[in-house]
Amino acid sequence: MTAFEGFSPATLEFLWNLRFNNNKEWFEAHKDGFVRELQMPMKALGREVFERINADFGGRGFIHKVSRIYKDARRVKGGEPYRTNLWFSIERPSNADADWTSTPVFWFELSHDNWSYGLGYYSARAETMAKLRTRMDKNPKAFEKLIAPLEKQHEFALNGAEYARKKAAPSEKTEAWYNKKTFSLIHEQAHSEELFSPELVNRLAAGYAFLMPLYDYFITLDSDPPPVSAR
Repeated sequence: MTAFEGFSPATLEFLWNLRFNNNKEWFEAHKDGFVRELQMPMKALGREVFERINADFGGRGFIHKVSRIYKDARRVKGGEPYRTNLWFSIERPSNADADWTSTPVFWFELSHDNWSYGLGYYSARAETMAKLRTRMDKNPKAFEKLIAPLEKQHEFALNGAEYARKKAAPSEKTEAWYNKKTFSLIHEQAHSEELFSPELVNRLAAGYAFLMPLYDYFITLDSDPPPVSAR
């Protein structure tokens, strides 16, 4: 298997060109470049990070996936059939196609102008977030202890849509989380030299390891009993 040596300027050139030539004719003429410059290094990166995480945090049933460049036919708009970004994820297997959107996953994503990675939900269920609020209500100190390491770092930021009408959180430290409809802990930055280096594997693996206690907490939310009332 090919080791991850970093992406290349040709990777970004392909993504920029695809952004302005998002059609089948152009893509088919440049498909070899897609495979060589984008798909293969993304697969190598995902595999190496997954192997590192699986070795250090085994027993969680993780798998890893690399996204397709082709859009779902139901989401093709304006005649643009290809995504202009590519990502891999580390997650538990889903029972249905829609499940991955409502369970926590680790991800890395590369687009034409930036890259990001982190942990979060694509779209958490309302009941899942209600269960999270119930846990905070019952034991806010436990949740404050869980998120305390986030206050001492600058790698990841809490992101996600909030309710228009604020809910009364049990403490000041839980308020930002308490009012999320869904959330992610994300690091996002413009392209830099690190993107072109095998050291990116270490950066991602260290970030996921830091976030693992939060993953272990969030992955159990859906096993909680239904909240008495959705808050």
